[in-house]
Amino acid sequence: MAKILTCLSVVGILLLGSPSLIKSDLLIDPQALTVVVDEKATAVRLISNTKLNEDINVQFTVSNADIVTLEPSEIIIPANSPVPYTQLINVFGKSPGHVEITANTSSAIKVDGAFLKVTSEHSSEIEIISVIVGWIYFGVWSISFYPQIFENWRRKSVVGLNFDFLTLNLTGFTLYSLFNCGLYWIPLIQSQYFDRYPNSGIPVQPNDIFFALHAVVVTLITIVQCFLYERGGQTVSLVARGLQGIFFIFLFIAMLCSVFKVLLWLDFLYYCSYVKLCITLIKYIPQAFMNYRRQSTVGWSIGNILCDFTGGLLSVLQMVLDAYNYNDWISIFGSPTKFGLGLISIIFDIFFMVQHYILYRTPSSKAYNVSA
Repeated sequence: MAKILTCLSVVGILLLGSPSLIKSDLLIDPQALTVVVDEKATAVRLISNTKLNEDINVQFTVSNADIVTLEPSEIIIPANSPVPYTQLINVFGKSPGHVEITANTSSAIKVDGAFLKVTSEHSSEIEIISVIVGWIYFGVWSISFYPQIFENWRRKSVVGLNFDFLTLNLTGFTLYSLFNCGLYWIPLIQSQYFDRYPNSGIPVQPNDIFFALHAVVVTLITIVQCFLYERGGQTVSLVARGLQGIFFIFLFIAMLCSVFKVLLWLDFLYYCSYVKLCITLIKYIPQAFMNYRRQSTVGWSIGNILCDFTGGLLSVLQMVLDAYNYNDWISIFGSPTKFGLGLISIIFDIFFMVQHYILYRTPSSKAYNVSA
């Protein structure tokens, strides 16, 4: 576990910058830390980078003292101490959760870099399991797109694959990518999130970002196949086009409200996630109805469904593991798209499996007639 954390620390420094580069007279290094409840305290460094002409009393404020404690809770940095001056602080986890620790002093020195975000967890083993589960569902969900692509290539036909489903899927995953990337990479949006949920962590992990962006690319490949292979005269329906127009107008208005500071950018991303959730609620309906009209699932890959079902179960499992490990059940509601995506996908996947394995095991004469 120590090797994993060391590697992550190095990556963090490369991506976010070394603490020594922060323009602050007083620093805490590292500025993000994970501790395990009731285990040995973890030490961080308080670093003074300026020459002091008098003793400085540094006091620490913990956003939730029920989650972690510090020893010592305040430090006196003596005058004329060597530069840089380093003092160790021990962080002890009392209960699971997320807290922020800030340093305060009456002196005029800069303390912008003197903060520490602490995640206190039940178990490091649960954290490792969560990471493994996350990458497995990322892999399974990512693979789930390829059986349909292979099926289209094998048949040289996309008859049986509903175009409304594809266009809604593309819009949905584009919005999902926007939500994940914004919340994970943009400091302004992260700051707004922590202001709203001060004791919660960012509910997006790297595998969420990779999955969403990959889904956009692979969906585009499937759409290209629709132009290359036999499609039986199928087009995107007026209903689907109308829905896309409504979503676009709604999000355009929300974006303008964010530009003119009527809404926070965080809320704009939430609106994107809500539209994605709406799309997930309805995107499978055209395909299910087409299967019903044709009395067949020919052209609709069951491999896609089986992988999607497995990924949905693992996605929900990961969120539950994280919520338990950090006592952070609000993170499930902080990322409604991810949690809702998993649950809704599971329900529809079960329905499609019933269609494929029970209702339409033998293709009817309508199997290749999309207008039937």
